[in-house]
Amino acid sequence: MKAPDGISATWPAVTYLLTAGMLVLFLDLAGLAAVVALERALVRRFLGLSERELMRRRIDQLSASRAGIVEAVDAERRRIERDLHDGLQQRLVAMAMLLGRARRSGSEDLYAQAHEESQRALDELRQVAWRVYPAHLDDLGLEEALATVAERSSVPVGIRCDLAARPAPRIETAAYFMVREAVTNAAKHAGATRIDVQVAVVEERSGPVLRVRITDDGAGGADASGGGLAGLARRAAALDGRFTLLSPPGGPTLVEAELPCA
Repeated sequence: MKAPDGISATWPAVTYLLTAGMLVLFLDLAGLAAVVALERALVRRFLGLSERELMRRRIDQLSASRAGIVEAVDAERRRIERDLHDGLQQRLVAMAMLLGRARRSGSEDLYAQAHEESQRALDELRQVAWRVYPAHLDDLGLEEALATVAERSSVPVGIRCDLAARPAPRIETAAYFMVREAVTNAAKHAGATRIDVQVAVVEERSGPVLRVRITDDGAGGADASGGGLAGLARRAAALDGRFTLLSPPGGPTLVEAELPCA
């Protein structure tokens, strides 16, 4: 029986037709992709933001992040002043009074009490210095510094760091303070019984980023506009990073920041 088009269905003929069909399909798809790319470029050119507008928005963003950092620094200074005034200063005053009484009376017991008060003052001073900036962050790195945060926490904290190399100092410092602030908030306000911290460098389209993730099993309902969490968002914004807070009522709470490493 002869084929309708006069061509027998042999393997060479079938192969030729399939090859021609695939080539035509490829050209069609390539043409569609080119048209889409052209339309996208035209939309971006005529309907998108101009270079001046993009620059203006970038300037506004940098101004806002700078203002946020200034506000965060001022808040940190006020907290340090409160720590010194309400804690360390009171202990030093009490120690001076004990020494004055011991000097007048010659009491060994008063001298012993003054010595104990001096030890408490030293401990308080170490706590204030640790809250200002941990010296071992520079010496031992982020993982060891976070281990100290876990040791000082009243709630069990699990730390998992996946860092092939140390991040830049500014990134390392920001990550440390984010973890410490988030752990402190969860322990004080969330009623959490467990806190987990994960720190890792991940590859994104824009380059490597340091991802910091803190989760707790507390009551949830954290307010992103609160002083501590707002400060964390400002820290991330100052480094062109992203900050995310998920804290539905009843928990759990997730605090996550992504800080560009480049």
